[in-house]
Amino acid sequence: MGHGSAPAPRDSRRSASPVQPMRQDHLLTTKQLSREDIEAVLDHAAEVAADPAAFRDRHAGKLLALCFFEPSTRTKMSFEAAIKRLGGDVVDMGPVEMSSVKKGESLADTVRVVEGYADALVLRHPSQGAAKLASEFVDVPLLNAGDGAGHHPTQTLLDLYTIRENAGLDGLKIGVMGDLKYGRTVHSLAHALTNFDAEMHFVAPESLRLPEPVRYDLDEAGAAIHEHEEVGDFLGELDVLYVTRIQRERFPDEDEYQRVAGRYRIDADALADARDDLTVMHPLPRVDEIASEVDDTEHATYFEQAHNAVPVRMALLDLLL
Repeated sequence: MGHGSAPAPRDSRRSASPVQPMRQDHLLTTKQLSREDIEAVLDHAAEVAADPAAFRDRHAGKLLALCFFEPSTRTKMSFEAAIKRLGGDVVDMGPVEMSSVKKGESLADTVRVVEGYADALVLRHPSQGAAKLASEFVDVPLLNAGDGAGHHPTQTLLDLYTIRENAGLDGLKIGVMGDLKYGRTVHSLAHALTNFDAEMHFVAPESLRLPEPVRYDLDEAGAAIHEHEEVGDFLGELDVLYVTRIQRERFPDEDEYQRVAGRYRIDADALADARDDLTVMHPLPRVDEIASEVDDTEHATYFEQAHNAVPVRMALLDLLL
């Protein structure tokens, strides 16, 4: 990816290897990424994780704009940590309630203004398709940090990095459990895994199954997918179990949420028949879908997963900038 300008000269004193810019201007969805693209980011993230000091000041003077129209802890803080560890800094739109959005400013106008303050822009928005819309009005790189029930591609890249470090990506058997209808992390991950030899098992109640467009795309890509309402029968076969929260804020109807809330829960008893090397993941935040007793087992990888956000987003920003 890139904008046609020559990359900034590298300081010969740094041990970090030069990188090729990414082939696209914006990162909006994992559907735009090939296996080569994904592996380039993951390989570069591994370099960053191995020697983060080598990337210090790589992008000194660069500014990353954070435009979060929805609450965020991990995504927002890890992007801020990533750019600062690269020597840059952030300009933050702040809470929506304190911005001109409350005065009726359109998303298009907001991003047009903000791009004048920064070298790249991170957007989170409650409306599916918002990132694609915003990208049509800016020339600096725009990264989708979640658009409603759409996609969350940078989360997927850190998920894939975590999976590769713990279980590998080819010959993978992965179970994805919880909110598959509204879960943007699930949609992004499923699309990305079609680039690898992965068998995907989706576990959800009927009302939260994968949306038809996502299922169609997976079928078109030739993905090996299986859908279930319970995880118990095949848990022992899985390399990875990716658990998601039932997202109350996505439900248009409170009664619908109450019918499915708390239906799936992973605890020590549920893991009794799991393989010893099963990797349990969660994009966080969790509510009660993974019991705290799982935290101290060898299976728990979700805090490692969250920590991997910094080297992965450092690598991604390095490639984009």
